[in-house]
Amino acid sequence: MFTALATLIDRLDTPSTSRTDVISWGAPVPSFGDLFTATVATLGLNPSNREFVDEDGNELSGTVRRFHTLNSLGLESWADADSRHLQLIIDSCRLYFDGNPYDRWFKRLDQIVLGANASYYSRFAGACHLDLIPYATSRKWTELAPLQKSELLSLAADTLALLLRDSEVRILILNGRSVVDHFQVMTGVHLDCKPMREWSLPRQGTDVQGFSYTGTIVSLSNIQLRNPIKVLGYNHNIQSSFGVTTKVIHSIRDWIASVTSEGLNETERSSASRRAER
Repeated sequence: MFTALATLIDRLDTPSTSRTDVISWGAPVPSFGDLFTATVATLGLNPSNREFVDEDGNELSGTVRRFHTLNSLGLESWADADSRHLQLIIDSCRLYFDGNPYDRWFKRLDQIVLGANASYYSRFAGACHLDLIPYATSRKWTELAPLQKSELLSLAADTLALLLRDSEVRILILNGRSVVDHFQVMTGVHLDCKPMREWSLPRQGTDVQGFSYTGTIVSLSNIQLRNPIKVLGYNHNIQSSFGVTTKVIHSIRDWIASVTSEGLNETERSSASRRAER
C-alpha cells in the first residue's frame, strides 16, 4: 500500500488535480478498513466529502476525525510528507471502522457484504472498501463536469491494481451501475451481464430492471495480481437508488452468497482433482 499511497500523494500536487474539485488538503483514501487482512472488498466511485468535513463544511477534528489532513499531520504541503506520515495515513485507513465510520453509508452496504460471509464491523471480519478514485471531492460525483471526471479517472487508473496486487482479496463487489461501467472502462475488463427479475424496482410506468455482473480478473492495468479475484456487481446503488427495498438488498445478498459458495465448491473440487492425480 505504501507504493500506491506515495503515488497518490505525489499526484495531489499536480495541476490536473487542482482542476478536479479534489479536497487537496485531505489525504488520499486507499482503503476503508484493513486491506492487509481483507478477503472481500466492495468498490465505489470516490470517498464522500463527509469523510473530511461536517454538514457545515468544517474540517472534522478530534474524536470525530476520520482521515488525516495536512492540518492533522502538521504539514504545510504534501511534498513534506515522509514515511512516518504515510504510515499514519495507512493506520487511519486500517482502523477506520474502529473509530467514527460513516455508518449512514456503510451500514447499508454491509448487509450486502454479509452474503460473502464477511463484514466491515470487526477487525477480523474480512471486509474492506475501496474506491476507483481514492480522492474525496468537494462536490458529489454526479455534480462534477465530464472533464473533471475524466481527469480523476485518468489520475487513478493504476491505483486499484496496485492496491489489489499485494492483497488477499478474493471477491470484489461493485456497488451500482456507475461503478460497474467505470470499472469496465478503466480496466478493460468485460463483465457478464444478466437480468435479475427479483431486483426490479417499481416505478410508475416502467419498472427499473435489476442486473447482475460477474467476471474474474487475474491482472489489471497490465499489473499481475497475486490471486484471481471474482468480480460481482449489481446495477442499483444501494445507498442512493430510489426505492431499493430491504427485500431487494436481501436478494442481492443471497445472490452473492450463492455465487461465492459455488466458487468455493469449484475450488474445492479442483483441489481434490489435483490431489487425486498425484
